[in-house]
Amino acid sequence: MFKNPFSNNTLRQRIFVNTTDPRLKWVQQPTVSPVVQSPEAVNQVVVADELVSGLFLDRNFSSEVQSSLFTWNEMKHIVNYSKGLPNALEAVREARIAWDSLMDIVAKKQQIEVNESSVDNKGKQCPYFLSKMDTKDFGDKGYKLRIPCGLIQGSAITIIGIPNGLSGSFRIDLTGESVPEEPNPPIVLHYNVRLQGDKVTEDPVIVQNTWTTAQDWGEEERCPSRNNKKVDDLKQCSEKVGKLDNRTRSKPYFPFKLGYLSVMTLRVGEEGFHMTVDGKQITSFAYREGLEPWLVNEVRIFGDMNLTSVLASGLPTSEDLEHIDDLDALRTVPLPLHRPLDLFIGVFSTANNFKRRMAVRRTWMQYPAVKSGTVAARFFVGLHKNQIVNEELWSEIKTYGDIQLMPFVDYYGLITWKTIAICIFGTEAVSAKYVMKTDDDAFVRVDEVLGTISKENVKHGLLYGLINYDAQPHRNADSKWYISPEEYPEKTYPPWAHGPGYVVSNDIAKVVYTKHKEGSLRMFKLEDVAMGIWIAEMKKEGFKVYYKDENRVYNEGCNDGFVVAHYQSPREMLCPWQKLQAEGVAKCCN
Repeated sequence: MFKNPFSNNTLRQRIFVNTTDPRLKWVQQPTVSPVVQSPEAVNQVVVADELVSGLFLDRNFSSEVQSSLFTWNEMKHIVNYSKGLPNALEAVREARIAWDSLMDIVAKKQQIEVNESSVDNKGKQCPYFLSKMDTKDFGDKGYKLRIPCGLIQGSAITIIGIPNGLSGSFRIDLTGESVPEEPNPPIVLHYNVRLQGDKVTEDPVIVQNTWTTAQDWGEEERCPSRNNKKVDDLKQCSEKVGKLDNRTRSKPYFPFKLGYLSVMTLRVGEEGFHMTVDGKQITSFAYREGLEPWLVNEVRIFGDMNLTSVLASGLPTSEDLEHIDDLDALRTVPLPLHRPLDLFIGVFSTANNFKRRMAVRRTWMQYPAVKSGTVAARFFVGLHKNQIVNEELWSEIKTYGDIQLMPFVDYYGLITWKTIAICIFGTEAVSAKYVMKTDDDAFVRVDEVLGTISKENVKHGLLYGLINYDAQPHRNADSKWYISPEEYPEKTYPPWAHGPGYVVSNDIAKVVYTKHKEGSLRMFKLEDVAMGIWIAEMKKEGFKVYYKDENRVYNEGCNDGFVVAHYQSPREMLCPWQKLQAEGVAKCCN
């Protein structure tokens, strides 16, 4: 059963919540005199336990569901670890809203089952693609296409239309979910084509940006541009844009032209969005902190554009349970509390990455060691802001039993919390000799991992993986991995293992959990580097550490003979598994 963890005044801080500005800020509780507020003040003080205790209320769950919430209950103090982690407090607040909504839906469905009624929920499922090709749907006030379950890597929005009217200028906005306190939703990407130029230039220009209630407009990125910044190895602005057209030798090349049909495809990459026009890559835009593709729930198109069609493809969608022939084989092996294991594997995943989790279940989670119970694997998944996604995730939790639900909304900057969760599960839920962290787009050769750590025979102080001994913090603010001097003042990191696949011995995982409980664990938003920092601090305290470098862990792709291969799509995961079964060798298929 789950108890209120804050009943004994364990948290001595308060959160100020502004009713017109719901962003959360920590302030120290006054020690001399209290803060005096006027009756007219719109700020209301909310004690932190009142904010998050609803996440840990006692509920009448089945034993299967309770097992999926084991780590959830053990992470009741995560609000103490918000410093240095972007969106941390907001993620807990949003999780409380999402959790309450999900529990209401679960209760209603249970009541329906009691009454032996049936409801057709097909319309609520996450579709793989959406399309509109009827010009009657495209009015003068623009067009909106709802994306029910967000975007994932590989999703694409294709828009076909003709810039028209007086200016031919138009914009495409990818917006997030509106909340009651903020009626205007955040804009995850603002793509603005200005054929007649603007205040900066008289020439045609493409402007990309983001907008939130908290930050207003960000720093705009313009194309044409001499900026050499790259996103997923693609230039922020193609060097072709702005060059002379070889046919006319008079005007710069620009991908859009008044009165001419354009086929635009906006793709979701690993690091950002990428726009191709008529088959040519034109612009890229890196995701900004707290504005990630899973947040997108609507495509909005406005301006002087005669639309022909809009298509969203590669959308996240869950499996239809009625059509899964191997469902019994995909269900996880139940684990009694404190079950001794040779290896526990924690897999980072996000709520709407349904296909990736299914690919993992059908491939390396079918290794005999996993099926026999000497090795266990669990997905660590945060809540989603989208109600439909959370419903689908809840169904997945009950069906497969291999998900550990996290008590926060899944922003990228909070993955270090998941590292702590993996250490907790590997030492407290089960008793694993070794604990491994990996991602849902990584193929793990479980047999090779077991064989290597067994051969090394290092039972204490082990960090095994692709070790980086001389990495420096990224000081370029445009980098996805930017670290400010305030976040990490040292010039170099201690040795750390790359995130797609590393292993620590039980004692290291145990210290991480213990320091988490004590409140002495240093937070750092790069989770794999964070583990290296924690281990370095253990060394200073007299802990003997053994670093085992494994060059067969491939951080960016796949090579034959791999132990871990990263950035594997669901289809790419299935192919090497089939080769392993047929030929007994590790071969890449991409």
